[in-house]
Amino acid sequence: MTHHVKQPARRSRWPRLAAAPLCAAALVLMTGTLAQAQDLTLTETGSTLLYPLFTTWVDAYTKTHPGIHISVAGTGSEAGIQQVLEGKVEVGASDAYMSDAQMRQHPQIINVPLAIAAQTVNYNLPGLNTGHLKLDGPVLAGIYTGAIRSWDAPQIAALNPGVALPHHAIVPIHRAEGSGDTFVFTQFLSFATPDWENDRGYGTTITWPEVAGSATATGNAGMVQALQSTPYSIGYVGVSFIDKVATAQLGVAALKNGAGEFVLPTRETITAGAASLGPRTPADERLSLVFAPASGSYPLVNYEYAVVSTKQADPTTAAALRRFLLWSIVPSETNEAYLDTVHFIPLPPHTWELSQAQIQTIK
Repeated sequence: MTHHVKQPARRSRWPRLAAAPLCAAALVLMTGTLAQAQDLTLTETGSTLLYPLFTTWVDAYTKTHPGIHISVAGTGSEAGIQQVLEGKVEVGASDAYMSDAQMRQHPQIINVPLAIAAQTVNYNLPGLNTGHLKLDGPVLAGIYTGAIRSWDAPQIAALNPGVALPHHAIVPIHRAEGSGDTFVFTQFLSFATPDWENDRGYGTTITWPEVAGSATATGNAGMVQALQSTPYSIGYVGVSFIDKVATAQLGVAALKNGAGEFVLPTRETITAGAASLGPRTPADERLSLVFAPASGSYPLVNYEYAVVSTKQADPTTAAALRRFLLWSIVPSETNEAYLDTVHFIPLPPHTWELSQAQIQTIK
């Protein structure tokens, strides 16, 4: 699903019934109906980057909302979107927004940001994982096309003077399934490297160049495992797995942003990236936050989306879905603590208002 971003100039955050006598039979019937209405299951699937947050949310929400059950699964963003389009699930979790073509074909579907996340570029370079190699879009594009084959290539050495880079082949790893992480990573390559944009573009699925020795991995957990078990490899991982990246003792790259600075993924730099482009978010909220031009901004930042249909099977399901999604974005210390566990940041006020308005259209 290769497609181009919607963004201006390419850059593109809440009756009381009167009591009446009821006969015993009517009371039993009404009580049974209410109990049945409360016993409802919502189904979510999609982004493995969002999966840890959804499991945290669901655990907390279902404890305080008895009768509501929510099943979650990490199947990849592309699968999440597709299953919503096919009417198989209520929520498709995605790091990517739908394309213009998809929106024309499915006008009842909305893309609702729930939080702001990021991707990290990680590597397994024996002896150098404790430092932070400097990398940029053109170098990463060269690695993933096979134009840059060795860790001590002149292009990498020029960004890292004084670092004793090994003369060893690079093993680029990319996701095997349709992935929102791939969407964001290839957006960065496209925006930073015209040749990549012209030849490959971006999407949850792209045609990867054939590079000798390259490998694939499924899901963020699979990517971390593949990097850990493959010396001299490089890959991209959702920020919700940054603790697992640290446990695996992988390197974290400092990436060159749109202002020409090399920055690490921190709360401050991710916030700066979102703040730089977030005010441009349109009413349908399909906007890239990648490669922001602001100083101090991390370049691999994205909205985390709930892709849902505004036309649900019945009013009870629609109401339950609205309540859960509104709860998930409500500004509060509790919800911010949930986001902190996966290194996400809350929606800024402008985006929150847009997300709330979109959620209210679910019927």
